[in-house]
Amino acid sequence: MGNILRNLDWSVLTDALLNAIPVLLCITLHECAHGYAALKLGDTTARDMGRLSLNPIKHFDFMGFVMMAFLGFGWAKPVPIDMRNFKRPKRDMAISAAAGPLCNVLITIVSLFLCGLLTPLLYRPGKAVYYLYLTVRQTAYLSLAFAVFNIIPIPPLDGSKVLYSLIPERAYWTLMRYERYGMLLLLLLVVTGVLSGPLNSAVSFLFSKLLFIAQWGFDLISLIVR
Repeated sequence: MGNILRNLDWSVLTDALLNAIPVLLCITLHECAHGYAALKLGDTTARDMGRLSLNPIKHFDFMGFVMMAFLGFGWAKPVPIDMRNFKRPKRDMAISAAAGPLCNVLITIVSLFLCGLLTPLLYRPGKAVYYLYLTVRQTAYLSLAFAVFNIIPIPPLDGSKVLYSLIPERAYWTLMRYERYGMLLLLLLVVTGVLSGPLNSAVSFLFSKLLFIAQWGFDLISLIVR
């Protein structure tokens, strides 16, 4: 039994544990952004149901969390939005949907800047800063992955709501009726690797292009500590 445990690849589990806090942060702020945008546009549903909360449990979806922690792509429990409360339902729904991914991009930007600020501290004794750096960097990457995944135009992801706002009214409501089947399709595409491969490539490419933000943080802290 001891030999079996020693031969197991524990890196998968340790990576998932390292991802836990970033995932909870990403999904919580993502869903709050949806709810807040909807509130500003006239729909109080999320607020009335207690979903404008920074409590991660309010937004927790077990399968989505596991997918996000192990594969880097997943989902949260959707914030309830009642389009009937919007003055311009299609447009306002698109804005509310886009708020989530935009929030994740902002998290990535802030996290990368913090990574730059923490970089000079990595050379000091102790591992606390090192683990903090890893957590912040993982937050940046997973938040970007969450944004990219959610802009896919397959229901019920945010990208579908933005795209559907551009199509005729009748076609829009027809497609929205089949929204619940989209999650099964997404799950199949991610698990089989059909979607995860291209998504990983896209996220890695975008992440590399945003690393200059970390350099800004590094340059700033270098000036301060001189």
